[in-house]
Amino acid sequence: MGDEVIGVVGAGIVGLATARELTRRRPGVRVVVFDKEDRVAAHQTGHNSGVVHAGIYYAPGSLKARLCTRGVALLKEYCTAHDLPYVECGKLVVAVRDEEVPRLDALYERAAANGVPGLRRVGPEALREIEPHATGLGALHSPGSAITDYAAVARAFAAEVTAAGGEVRLGFPVDRIAPDGDRVRVHSGDEHVTVDRLILCAGLQADRVAALAGDEPGPRIVPFRGEYLRVVNDKAAQLRGLVYPVPEPGYPFLGVHFTRRTDGTVEIGPNAVLALAAEGYRWRDLSPSHLARLAAWPGAWRMAARHWRMGAHEVYGSLSKRAYMKASQRYFPDITIDDVERDGAGVRAQALDRDGALVDDFRIHRLGPVTAVRNAPSPAATSSMAIAEHVVNALD
Repeated sequence: MGDEVIGVVGAGIVGLATARELTRRRPGVRVVVFDKEDRVAAHQTGHNSGVVHAGIYYAPGSLKARLCTRGVALLKEYCTAHDLPYVECGKLVVAVRDEEVPRLDALYERAAANGVPGLRRVGPEALREIEPHATGLGALHSPGSAITDYAAVARAFAAEVTAAGGEVRLGFPVDRIAPDGDRVRVHSGDEHVTVDRLILCAGLQADRVAALAGDEPGPRIVPFRGEYLRVVNDKAAQLRGLVYPVPEPGYPFLGVHFTRRTDGTVEIGPNAVLALAAEGYRWRDLSPSHLARLAAWPGAWRMAARHWRMGAHEVYGSLSKRAYMKASQRYFPDITIDDVERDGAGVRAQALDRDGALVDDFRIHRLGPVTAVRNAPSPAATSSMAIAEHVVNALD
């Protein structure tokens, strides 16, 4: 076993958490992480809102629900032990329209079934006590919801991997995966590394990399860009924690929300706009080959037929800052278009089945010596250490 080599494709937080778990559980094994970028946490991990989710939204008994609950506990312990930021600022999920109140009550039942700690249903007066400048008909309050710096956590994971004798090979775009007897060769141009086991945690490239290993075409990754606005003046102090809308039924995105970051800044967002490239952080990031590949997937057209109204609304909000803020002001009326400016954007890897269904739960495939994480959307960062346990348990 001392000569065993395990490869991990992807130096985001899920891949690095998995590599770290391998070094802890299998100290005699050499672990190699491959990533095409020149730094870790270059994509989803380094562009998200930093929220540590408590488990409010996920179907009870689902992999998401179970691994989120476990992941929160592991992440909090890890951040405390490594002096990384972790602030339990709390979250309000706020109903602002009458039709949202029954959905809020249903969400409470789901969150209670998931054992979300300290969760309570509050009315308008208690809502204002928690967030004095917010408005709404009622809310769920999750005091344990927190914020952290996921890129910093990922860098700490990478440092542990290398300290344990592993390797993080950056600038190594994997372009071929080939069997080599019972082992696997991982190629990048003229270079290759032979490993005994390979774990794919490729995020936005999950379907493409899995296809190199011979996995089935679906689910296909559809990238959605999430754009943020930042509060630029002292009105940022109006927000104490996190304020979220009630999610739309059948839609996997949580809607535009207010987020306090660990550096004290306040962001509004993200929206969810179909990106025009796999890593399309701007409207001008357009890849004809990506769009052709997406158009060839039957699920893309079925998704468009189901969600075109929501998609058109998101595009309008992307193009019009005024429209973006009109929706946001239902929660914080005093924060206006004059108080914000456009900030960064992230791209979320959303898996899409052939039938047009947006895959909600985590999805992991096994192909002999290869394990492929095919869908790991939010709360994957929160759950990263628990996902790592789950993957390594399956190897064992």
